[in-house]
Formats: sequence, C-alpha cells, structure tokens
Amino acid sequence: MDLRLKGRIGKISTLIFDVDGVFTDGTIIVTDIDVQRVFNVKDGYAVQMALKAGYKMAVISGGKQESIRTRLGGLGIPEIHLSVSTDGKPAVLDSLLAKWELEEEEVLYIGDDIPDLLLMKGRKIFKACPVDARPEVLDQADFICPSKGGHGAVRDVIELVMKTQDTWMKQY
Repeated sequence: MDLRLKGRIGKISTLIFDVDGVFTDGTIIVTDIDVQRVFNVKDGYAVQMALKAGYKMAVISGGKQESIRTRLGGLGIPEIHLSVSTDGKPAVLDSLLAKWELEEEEVLYIGDDIPDLLLMKGRKIFKACPVDARPEVLDQADFICPSKGGHGAVRDVIELVMKTQDTWMKQY
C-alpha cells in the first residue's frame, strides 16, 4: 500500500455505508408481507469488532423497510437513516459530520451505485466500493473492495481500516 493511501486511511474514525449493493448483493425478495434482503454474517461480525474498537458508524439508504433497521441496529450501528432520497443523502452526511464534529477526511463512505455519487464527488471523504459497483462509482473510488456487495465488501473496508490502524483483532 502506498504511503499516501495509508496516511489517508490512518485518519478514518467513522464508516458510513449504503445498504443495497454494499451490505447486500442488491437482490430483494418481494412477498405479500415485506421486501426481504440477505445480509452476510461475516460483514456483521466485522461491524461489531469495529464498534467495540470505538469506530463510529452510520447507514444512509433509500431503503424503506424496518427490517434493515432491525438487522443493522441489532449489530449496534447507532445511526440508521432510511428512506433517504438520492438528493437528500448529502444533507444527512453533512448532519452526521456536524453532530460528530468530524472533518471529511475522517470518514470512509462505501457505496455502489449512481445515487452514491452525490456523496463521493467533490468530497474529501475516503471513497470505497465493492468490486461489482457501477463503472461511474468505480472511477470515484479510492479503494475497490476485492469482494462483491453482500459477499464481504463491508468486511473488506473494515479490515482495511482496522489493519492499517493496527486495531484489528486487538481484543484477542
């Protein structure tokens, strides 16, 4: 890893995630009762490790289903913003920066699709995406995860940050 990249990762204290295409592979199952998604347990484990190590986390998603909040809140993510319109995402990010008194350089954002570009373009945040992200997002990324969305991409970015900062596996 080059020193510039390592230096940028060394400043990260906060991880912010999209849901569909990041925590999930983007597939939704529609039933008469609800819309369902499949989450990767390995991503969930890494989320819990990062939270225990003191990293801040948030989710900004256009998804509306409370099952998203149930899963991610159950992992301990304190800020879960659902039903956020594409053009509303920057305002949510800005409110989190203000609430947590953060500089953009302290934030890693991972997204995969066109709506995420509003959080990526023109910002100093560290931008990540799964390997199967849309080409426009891949072009903006500082880091492209080796894994696809829903198949370990969240774990990839958490391990990247924690291993670079020497906080991975500290409780073991």
